[in-house]
Amino acid sequence: MILGPISLIDCAVFVFFLIPQVLYQAGLGLTLVTLIKVLPFLILQLPYQFMQERYLTGRDEQSPFVQRATVFQDIVIRCVRYAFAHMPVKIGRVFFSKQVAYPFFRFRLLRHGHRSEPVSVEEVHQNGIRGLWITGNESAEKPDVVVYYCHGGGFSMGSAYFYLEFLIAWMTRLRERGFKNPAVFALEYTLVPDAVWPQQFVETYAGYKLLIDYMGDASRICVSGDSAGATLILSRLLHHGSYDEEPFVYEARKPALAVLISPWTHLISPLNRNTASDYLDANALELYGAQYLGAESARNALISPGLTEGRWKLASPTKGYCIVYGAEEVFAPAIGETMRHMKNDGARVETRCEPGGIHAWPVVNLFLGSSREDRLKGLDQLTEMVVERMGVGGGVQEQVSEPPKQKKNMTRKDDGGKEAYLSPKTTWPEKWKNSESYAG
Repeated sequence: MILGPISLIDCAVFVFFLIPQVLYQAGLGLTLVTLIKVLPFLILQLPYQFMQERYLTGRDEQSPFVQRATVFQDIVIRCVRYAFAHMPVKIGRVFFSKQVAYPFFRFRLLRHGHRSEPVSVEEVHQNGIRGLWITGNESAEKPDVVVYYCHGGGFSMGSAYFYLEFLIAWMTRLRERGFKNPAVFALEYTLVPDAVWPQQFVETYAGYKLLIDYMGDASRICVSGDSAGATLILSRLLHHGSYDEEPFVYEARKPALAVLISPWTHLISPLNRNTASDYLDANALELYGAQYLGAESARNALISPGLTEGRWKLASPTKGYCIVYGAEEVFAPAIGETMRHMKNDGARVETRCEPGGIHAWPVVNLFLGSSREDRLKGLDQLTEMVVERMGVGGGVQEQVSEPPKQKKNMTRKDDGGKEAYLSPKTTWPEKWKNSESYAG
């Protein structure tokens, strides 16, 4: 399922869902103060900068992004750039929250003629691990490929729900390229400041352990993420690479492939430099990175993976690393240095650097792209990497024991003791309902 591009109607509906949640989650006082600070930007700064660079500046002097962007893309990215640098995190995280992102996704479905979700999306709550299990059908067969995805957001914002449309579109492209039963497990990790390192890392590691227990082995698992989520994936791989295990045990635990989108490889570093094109801000990133570190040192290579010079080959997935990023993004120099470390250590690395591209451009393009080709360009690159490295139709299709048929909707207790809705046609693995703890 691939929906159409974002329209002005979509933007209006998003704001409609956003306003009450900002008031509820951030409070009236902070909302009013932020609005007062934002108004001069919206009324004066935004129109002036937009007109000045887009229409009164020669093309050769425009930023690479503006040279390629539509009017809609240009305005949206300017707003995001301002928000990232100046908006309080408590308000910023509401934009990406489940309470806003999921109703907006359902509206997008309805606008495109889908009264219900055309795929199965199940919430997972298992011993402290939360996430979304996304499958394309109700088959009892195990997936022939699973993408284990960690979302971005500077460790302080974001949710799996915000990425739901992107992940379903990726799953659709994987099926169109020949996979019979692709699936996605999108982790919902605890955000800063609710917890700091190592909580997010522990949850990432435990989520992978949960998934590998279901799959039986890791040969059909692709680990992936964007920005801060890609950082968590790299931390997990490097931690695994430090284990002193028997070779056959170690290899069995390795995922097949890592597909990373604009990884935040150096948390606090002069390599993270502002550009005229990107919407990220280096100063804000330094603040987010410091909050995530907590009491830990910024020189800890497990937390800031780009500082690692060795162990890349040892920690590598069996089919290597694939990295997609934008040439104009703040992280580009740091990503380049990390890739050099990987290659110097003998790891197998494939990179795709998009000319004029900004941070997490495959995700941005899907939402803001003006044509179908532009919107799917990044997704198709990610899909091509998975197909070329992992192949189509691999793995043993074992049968999962089906739960007893239910005539009524079921409920179960989540980790907080509250009842959580569970559809009778759920496809999430039975093994994920047992009492074994995955947090250890």
